[in-house]
Amino acid sequence: MIEGKRLFDLGVLVLSAPLTVPMIAGIVVLCAAFQGGPVFFVQKRVARGGKLFTLVKFRSLSPDAEDQGVFGGEKSGRVTRLGRILRRTHLDELPQIWNILRGDMSFVGPRPPLPKYVLDFPEIYSEVLQMRPGLTGLATCTLAAWEARRLSLCQSAEKTEQVYRAVCVPRKARLDRIYVRRWSLGLDLLILWRTVTGRRRTVARAAVVSRPEAAAQAAPCQPTTGDRASSAG
Repeated sequence: MIEGKRLFDLGVLVLSAPLTVPMIAGIVVLCAAFQGGPVFFVQKRVARGGKLFTLVKFRSLSPDAEDQGVFGGEKSGRVTRLGRILRRTHLDELPQIWNILRGDMSFVGPRPPLPKYVLDFPEIYSEVLQMRPGLTGLATCTLAAWEARRLSLCQSAEKTEQVYRAVCVPRKARLDRIYVRRWSLGLDLLILWRTVTGRRRTVARAAVVSRPEAAAQAAPCQPTTGDRASSAG
């Protein structure tokens, strides 16, 4: 399974290189010209088996040494003019092709979590991280827009963290678990196609309908005791 998925990733890398390499080079020039340095945003994430790696994205926010956690409404004022375009088109994620080439990530899989969430939700990520994290995935296709809207309403880092832990992590975990149990190259192709064409929400329906027992097994996850306490109120 893993070997076939890796060959799939390398094949997509080769086929997409004539398009992605010039795009990355062009965006580097634009970022340097309109935003200055640093061009890239790097952050420690967790890969398959709990291994740490450095995720690379194009920087879309003004630098802040204290910045931590997921993107919520409190960070919206730091999004640069170019960053708005990059985030809206998801082109800020393109440098993760380097992570895929290195073998840290796959084109399709659960999104790579921050280390603190892996520590706080071990019952979730012990299963989810059996697969390489992905540039896109079942949960990303289905819930990315919903999550962005939900977190955009949070106007403090504390509230963003509270909502992400109590609401977003469990809901995404349910679909990530379905993906891990239902994985096939055909499902990866479907997710990639729906990601590129923008027809995202129907992917989860197709995965669940094709194998309903996977959905039944992937019951919604509850936060740990510490997370319930932090999300109270």
